[in-house]
Amino acid sequence: MRNKKVVLNWLKEYVLITVGVLLVVAGVYFFKFPNNFSTGGVTGIAILMSSVLNGAISSGTIVLVVNAVLLVIGYLILGKNFGNRTVYGSLLMSLSLRVLEEIAPMSGPLTNEPLLELAFAVILPSIGTAVLFNIGASTGGTDIIALLLKKYTNLDIGRSLLVSDSLLSAATFLVFDVQTGLLSILGLFLKSTLVDNVIESLNLNKYFTIICENPKPICDYILNTLNRSATIYDAKGAFSDQNKRIILTVMNRAQAIQLRKYIKQHDPSAFIFITNTSEIIGRGFRQL
Repeated sequence: MRNKKVVLNWLKEYVLITVGVLLVVAGVYFFKFPNNFSTGGVTGIAILMSSVLNGAISSGTIVLVVNAVLLVIGYLILGKNFGNRTVYGSLLMSLSLRVLEEIAPMSGPLTNEPLLELAFAVILPSIGTAVLFNIGASTGGTDIIALLLKKYTNLDIGRSLLVSDSLLSAATFLVFDVQTGLLSILGLFLKSTLVDNVIESLNLNKYFTIICENPKPICDYILNTLNRSATIYDAKGAFSDQNKRIILTVMNRAQAIQLRKYIKQHDPSAFIFITNTSEIIGRGFRQL
């Protein structure tokens, strides 16, 4: 039974990695490459190099080669800590881009609306990247460089990558034109904001603080119906000077709706605080 659960979790994880990578690939290939939007990362390097080489080597091929080199370096230096999920994500992205170049070659942008193209070039990869980061995976590339920097320097990795991505975006002014450069800079800032927001949305839970006189029915419902746990402690009302009990519990959004309905029906005098939270670490949620 345990082995079956492990296999199912493994399959679920790799299905999510595949979905996340394909979202990144769709945004990069159909919207980022044709418009020369460089918002950092290996795909940004590929766009600039392909243009400098006058298209002699396609962007997809450059991504494949650079990722392959970084994967080898990652395995040699980082060893087991490197992670099979990153290897899988990196190879899937590189190969998918090469396959698309063969079966669906792009001669130019899909539309004549740069902002619309930029929106999809940012939104699709951001959602895909958020899905990957949320399960501890990535598409390799500059993430591998980040792991190397983390191991051998005291640099702040987030800021280091932001600086490198900013330099790649700024380089579009020199390689292409002002409009492409400005759109690339805009895309970089939108991407950095959107990834964080999507990750928070994926992990969003509801934190309940329930003040009541009789906590047992509510706790029984939380434990037996919602399959969650709770913590109870004593309190005293400042205005009423009556003894109260406080219940603390955390659950997902669907369970939160059920709990609200139950309390409304069975203990309408209870006082409830409900807070959004996306960083829950412990059994039943995310692990350290």
